[in-house]
Amino acid sequence: MVNLYRDTGVVLRTHKLGEADRIVTLLTRRHGKVRAVAKGVRRTSSRFGARLEPFGHVDVQFYTGRTLDVITQVETVDAFQLPLVADYQSYTAASAIAETADRLSAEEGEPVLKLYLLVVGALRALADGQRDSSLVLDAFLLRAMSYAGWAPALTECARCGLPGPHTAFSVAAGGSMCADCRIAGCVHPAPEVLDLLTALLHGEWPLAEATLPGTRRDASGLVAAHLQWHLERQLRSLPLVERRARESVKQAGGSATPQRQAVPGQ
Repeated sequence: MVNLYRDTGVVLRTHKLGEADRIVTLLTRRHGKVRAVAKGVRRTSSRFGARLEPFGHVDVQFYTGRTLDVITQVETVDAFQLPLVADYQSYTAASAIAETADRLSAEEGEPVLKLYLLVVGALRALADGQRDSSLVLDAFLLRAMSYAGWAPALTECARCGLPGPHTAFSVAAGGSMCADCRIAGCVHPAPEVLDLLTALLHGEWPLAEATLPGTRRDASGLVAAHLQWHLERQLRSLPLVERRARESVKQAGGSATPQRQAVPGQ
């Protein structure tokens, strides 16, 4: 039937509709962002209520409606939400990933395959639990910004293109700046911070995982500031992200005080 279509997608967010329904926002492989109604999903008797929770990777059948499409069938592809909701650090990172994907896919129905694959890969890495969630989040944010055309200049001057490394970094100017192009308000991150950002952007995980917690926090601040500058608004989930390095916890032999995301200039 022409009014039915199927796609695979990740649930980015949900909100209530009426007494028993929900509006579900998904990022799908072929149709981009889709907002659809899941009827009766909040009832305990619902057949697929648990499958339509945030971070679920699902195969969905939609019925084309007048204003919003209607979800008629759901099958689980990957139950990412199960391990993610059990770990606060992974959950907050996943929330930031979902919110970023929602913002970057502003037009509904426009295919965004690369962004979809980035989201699925990041959630799979978080659910697997083998990599530090903070690094996974920053790698996703950098690659998502690259997809959107906002990748920060890390190895050359953002203004003149002079090869680096350079000691100054300006979010407003687009990244690293040489001595001749440097403007007021630049920060001066340590060289290892820019090395970490470059490693995350290109997937050089051994180098990234060898960095110290302080380097990771400074890199996270630059990534968050750069992203929110281009989005022109703050992400609600980023201040909640726990930036506690797992390595430091293991070395201390106990729990560590959670460290929230620090964004330069805020």
